Amino acid sequence: MKLLVINPNTSQDVTRLIEAEASRSIRPNTELTMATAPFGVAYIETRAESLIGGYAAMQIAAEHYQQYDAIVVAAFGDPGLTALREIMPIPVVGMTEAAVLSACQQGGRFSVIAISQRIQAWYRECIASYGLEGRLASIRALDEPLQHIGQVQENQGERLIELGRRAVEEDGADVLILAGAPLAGLARSVADRMPVPALDGVTCALIQAQAMVDMAAQTPAAGSYTQPPTKPCQGLGAPLAALVGRQPVDA
Repeated sequence: MKLLVINPNTSQDVTRLIEAEASRSIRPNTELTMATAPFGVAYIETRAESLIGGYAAMQIAAEHYQQYDAIVVAAFGDPGLTALREIMPIPVVGMTEAAVLSACQQGGRFSVIAISQRIQAWYRECIASYGLEGRLASIRALDEPLQHIGQVQENQGERLIELGRRAVEEDGADVLILAGAPLAGLARSVADRMPVPALDGVTCALIQAQAMVDMAAQTPAAGSYTQPPTKPCQGLGAPLAALVGRQPVDA
């Protein structure tokens, strides 16, 4: 099994964190390929940044998907996830959806522990889009600027743990999600310090991507996720234009 793991952020340090956790979450016969957004922002916090990251993820996926069995969008908030599912003939799994669905299987309500205050609105909207806002106990986030996105765990680890404990004690969370690619691997390392299960979106997404390949779901021939209609495209690279417009760019 071959999986393409896309970091829609531009930070190579974050990609390395994702890869380290992803490598712990795969079977012996599963191969990983990591890809980092060639444009955009170091870490996504806003709706606008999410759209840019989603476009970067679509471009990477279009260029490489034929070599893989499934794709993982490795950013909390799932930039471009539903659009990728619409055009890809292979399974596409997102960190947020995978984490919140896994959380719902382990408890009644879950809390998200995030790296910034600004990110909260986008996270809430994403969770609501999956119909799970009623299961969200809270989002708790760091409240100071990040000095280095690749060192959030080292610099803010104790504060993140405290936010998790408060979410359990004050918000009634049954499960914690340590959100965002910069926190990849943290849930595994602090699980014994948390009073409830702590989930990592990378872990959840990799496990579910492998399961989706195992299920060998049929590519839809009808419904809203069937192939897009044929139409002219302009300004897109040929691989993406072939998927979005169903014809060459110069047609």
